[in-house]
Amino acid sequence: MSGLMVALMIIMIGVIIMSSCVYGKEFSDRKEIEVEKLLKRLNKHALISIKSDDGDIIDCVPIHSQLAFDHPLLKNHNIQMRPSFIPKGTSTYTMNYRNVTQAWHENGICPENTVSIRRIKKEDILRSKSIENFGKKMTPGILLYGSSSVHEYAVMNCKKGKYFGTQFAANIWKPKVQVSNEFSLAQTWLSSGVGTNLNTIEAGFQVYPEIYGDNNLRLFVYWTADDYQKTGCYNTNCPGFVQTSNRITVGGTFKSVSKYDGIQIAVIIMIWKDGDYWWLQINKEIVGYWPAKLFTSLGKGATEVQWGGEIVNEKTGGKHTSTDMGSGHFANEGYRKASYFRNLMTVDKTNTLREPQGVFPTTTNDNCYSSKVGRNGTSWGFNFFYGGPGLNANCP
Repeated sequence: MSGLMVALMIIMIGVIIMSSCVYGKEFSDRKEIEVEKLLKRLNKHALISIKSDDGDIIDCVPIHSQLAFDHPLLKNHNIQMRPSFIPKGTSTYTMNYRNVTQAWHENGICPENTVSIRRIKKEDILRSKSIENFGKKMTPGILLYGSSSVHEYAVMNCKKGKYFGTQFAANIWKPKVQVSNEFSLAQTWLSSGVGTNLNTIEAGFQVYPEIYGDNNLRLFVYWTADDYQKTGCYNTNCPGFVQTSNRITVGGTFKSVSKYDGIQIAVIIMIWKDGDYWWLQINKEIVGYWPAKLFTSLGKGATEVQWGGEIVNEKTGGKHTSTDMGSGHFANEGYRKASYFRNLMTVDKTNTLREPQGVFPTTTNDNCYSSKVGRNGTSWGFNFFYGGPGLNANCP
């Protein structure tokens, strides 16, 4: 090969490398611009901001300025400050539970007529698989079973019917999550519809590093009107869920959690349909609502209710995940060691809380995560324990 040809080849390689660098920089610059635009759209102007010790920034946003009202269906929405009723028969055991304390409360509280919103940061968006999918489930689905599913469950199900809400108490833990794109959660699902018409309202507690960038236990809500495709998201990461509380932040970290064979921290969640709104209450605090117009079938009530634990198993290294569900201990260990849901109730068409009928369990693999119905007593009502450590000798 002549010296001239070698020189030409070197020049060509240099041009290709330079072009790649220029293209890469242009792509990076475009993505940076898109991320900044999204941040500006999502983070509304705050009257004050509170820096939390867990790294979060809580923005106190005027209640009428929150992101929810960017939804096309909520453009002229008349904000509801409180529900018109609380379901009849609300258990007196709620009096025994302390107020929910989140980490940011140590450094302040939002003033009245504002809502406490967790600020979305650039790194939150960059952890998402794409800018378009920010705030959505990375591995969408509800009770997806079979060998191809990465979701695993230990849940209790109601027989199909017509439901207008649920109430329960659950002890909260800080489960260990093996890798950042796995999660561990405890929640309730209210759902209706099938296939691409699946509607859900979801609320509970989760550790999800890929969403939040840490391993803290957080309160979360979720909704979808089309089987997790284009509608819905976590918390207030997209328009939809209307927050009314200046004290409880969806997506916020819990200050205290239960200890194995020690103190048990329990939280009460109630969700109920009040006309055109599905309300969320945590202990005694009204947190906000989902307008029924966000949904198709769920606007008329739920046909299924579930409670329990869920994890994602990415089978890193070809082995079952060691991600904990709940406390990381099996259901048969019982009180103060396993996780529980107690005083399970559903809301019927007369807006009355009643114990669920025809409840049955679903577990994807009892050797990894299990469930067990507890004794039905006056103080605990219908209850069950659930959870497990994942990877072990019987769960390879």
